[in-house]
Amino acid sequence: MDSLKSSILKHLYFNSTQSIAEVSDGIGKSIPLITRAINELMHDDLIAEVGLRASTGGRRAMNFALNTAAHGCLLAVAVDQYSVSVTAFDLENKPITSVVKKAIELKQEEEVYAIIVGMIEVVIGDINDRAVLAIGITLPGFVDPQTGVNNSYNPVSSLYSLRDNIRKHFHIPTYIENDSSAIAIAEKYFGAARFVSEALVINLNWGVGLGMVIQGGLFRGHSGFAGEFSHIPLADENRLCSCGKKGCLEVEASLHCAIDDIQESLANGERSYLEDIFSQEKGIQFEHLLTAYEKGDQLTIRAIKKIAHMLGKGIATLIHILNPQKIIVSGRGAAFGEALVPQILSAVQEYCIPRLARQTKLEISEMTDVQLFASACIAIQQLEWNKKVKNQLTDKTA
Repeated sequence: MDSLKSSILKHLYFNSTQSIAEVSDGIGKSIPLITRAINELMHDDLIAEVGLRASTGGRRAMNFALNTAAHGCLLAVAVDQYSVSVTAFDLENKPITSVVKKAIELKQEEEVYAIIVGMIEVVIGDINDRAVLAIGITLPGFVDPQTGVNNSYNPVSSLYSLRDNIRKHFHIPTYIENDSSAIAIAEKYFGAARFVSEALVINLNWGVGLGMVIQGGLFRGHSGFAGEFSHIPLADENRLCSCGKKGCLEVEASLHCAIDDIQESLANGERSYLEDIFSQEKGIQFEHLLTAYEKGDQLTIRAIKKIAHMLGKGIATLIHILNPQKIIVSGRGAAFGEALVPQILSAVQEYCIPRLARQTKLEISEMTDVQLFASACIAIQQLEWNKKVKNQLTDKTA
């Protein structure tokens, strides 16, 4: 199986049903080359005809799609500072197992690695011997998807070479990506950045990540680490950031900041829906924060408004530098929905040149569990479908 066929299979994953002309236009190869490759892929039962397109006055074109049953499934692993989630998707992006989730402390590196391995084993056990096409892993840090290395860790750490360690353990093609970059890829192909050539995707989570879609593709910068939005020095407070510096946006605009503010207020005796939880559990989790917000808890609303305003200040800076068509707030924090918008727009109005601000649309992502979904996306994006992969799948399904 050559690279052209691999490109066609990827194109069909990211674009669902396509005609030969659309595939040709999408990957930049001639119609005769695409036609021959598609015929060979159909002969191998890797793609299938799925009906004719609507008539436009001439001969109706045939639509093609992946034969999902022939390709197995994708295992998606999403890691953040405080949790690991694992599930399996088919190649129509439908979950085929429940999500396995476990609380962790990412700084406890060897324990986290063992937990990831154990959770993947659980999900593999849940898919009833279904073949696995690939494993996709997303996590914070200076991740190099080409080498599979997370440069945020010391080379002796199991998380430094997480991709290769998982690949060797399970003998399954495994791929890795920075969480914010992966979320931008998912939003580009399936979410709010679809059909947009210039979009900035903010990953509002325990930090404030950024993935940049420039001229229709992910912009990585010179050494591959563009998008460190969290560490732009915009904060007024003197609080120390996780990077070791002061003044980073992250210390005033992340979910971590919102929870810290709430816990400080509760410790000082302020009344809230969260006071019993804080007293009993000695801490507030994201799920508690979201529930309190939905119940109209004033302390929680105040904390969310505060980080949204600071986020808007950071967004004003991005608009000045990059003049994007759209800015999308995604990630875990997007669960607060349209409630984030007024505070963000207020800050943009305060700090941004109006002429530029008016040309950028703000949107809150509606994608749920976006990091897990993004993990599946990057597995396909980086995978090279070849004869070895096909034979491995055939052996597992025989």
